[in-house]
Amino acid sequence: MSTSRIFDRGHTDDLMSFLAASPSPYHAVANAAGRLEKAGFRQVAETDAWDGTSGGKYVLRGGAIVAWYVPEGAAPHTPFRIVGAHTDSPNLRVKPLPDTGAHGWRQVAVEIYGGPLLNSWLDRDLGLAGRLTLRDGSARLVNVDRPLLRVPQLAIHLDRAVSTDGLKLDKQRHLQPVWGLGDDVRDGDLIAFLEQEAGLPAGEVAGWDLMTHSVEPPAYLGRDRELMAGPRMDNLLSVHAGTAALVAVASADGAAGLPYIPVLAAFDHEENGSQSDTGADGPLLGGVLERSVFARGGSYEDRARAFAGTVCVSSDTGHAVHPNYAERHDPTHHPRAGGGPILKVNVNNRYATDGSGRAVWAAACEKAGVPFQSFVSNNSMPCGTTIGPITAARHGIRTVDIGVAILSMHSARELCAADDPFLLANALVAFLQG
Repeated sequence: MSTSRIFDRGHTDDLMSFLAASPSPYHAVANAAGRLEKAGFRQVAETDAWDGTSGGKYVLRGGAIVAWYVPEGAAPHTPFRIVGAHTDSPNLRVKPLPDTGAHGWRQVAVEIYGGPLLNSWLDRDLGLAGRLTLRDGSARLVNVDRPLLRVPQLAIHLDRAVSTDGLKLDKQRHLQPVWGLGDDVRDGDLIAFLEQEAGLPAGEVAGWDLMTHSVEPPAYLGRDRELMAGPRMDNLLSVHAGTAALVAVASADGAAGLPYIPVLAAFDHEENGSQSDTGADGPLLGGVLERSVFARGGSYEDRARAFAGTVCVSSDTGHAVHPNYAERHDPTHHPRAGGGPILKVNVNNRYATDGSGRAVWAAACEKAGVPFQSFVSNNSMPCGTTIGPITAARHGIRTVDIGVAILSMHSARELCAADDPFLLANALVAFLQG
């Protein structure tokens, strides 16, 4: 089967639109679902009985989405090809009692989510977005995508040591954003404001999952516009590429003859351990795959056969060599921005890649005509991790860790080569097609 290509700058333009429209995991999965719907996928409810019909389907749960395409005539034991990613990014999240302030400033109480580069959130115009849960249990997305909040840095006149000793931030005292003036802090002000923004009656909101985001839009930069800067590339870049790849595979000529069932699994809560009902360490993916097997008349034996032949690529951003800190990287492995996706390896299983997984990824990249690079951490530096090892261990399926090399990971605004996102997408197309 020939590989469908997504190889042009239009893919990166579309990624920038996706990033700007997805300030929270809830917005990200809603936008991914909208793209899948346009390609003929249909949502299935977890509370309904599933049928074994062919075609594209998806499940939404909170900030997670699992989508899959069943080719015509697929046997119950047909293996899966899975692109795994995550929808969450480190940021500042609103506390249960958000209204606070002092000394004539009205502020919003926030908690630190994940491991953000805290200094990147200072003196930056911030919006507020997320999910409002109403009294009847339904949910409404809200996005105040304009300058609303700001975390002001202390002036150098009051902290002369910052230039010599470095910036030191207390997570509790120094990260609370301001959003107005006055001493009349009233409980309920922020939520009442968001009810108005969302067009809801006063008192309708019973719960919320809200987070800050930089309102500065993604942009090309550099003399030749060969770089792209934007928020939440870790890891909406992979969510976008996986969605585009799944749509391309399901829409391509010959999709009915696919030897695998292509899957996109985008989880929430990777940045704080993945242990939730919408995280990779939860039951969501396994439940969806099993129900797909059983809906097609399969048995437990068919489920075991399908899982044994399944391969997952855990697609997450990784580290390009930083030109100002090259000594922090492995001296013999130097992934470069613009050099194609990276294959992540760690013998202590912080990444799930082994030799057999490398062969699968190398074959996909060769088929797509996409170069790839290898990444390992410097032995003297602790290695990060992904959903890859969790997916492999929880479901017993072969998993490979890959991604796009970026700079400024976990900053409010990250940086990559403008061509790497569509190189990743094309490799994922080839991988899903098998």
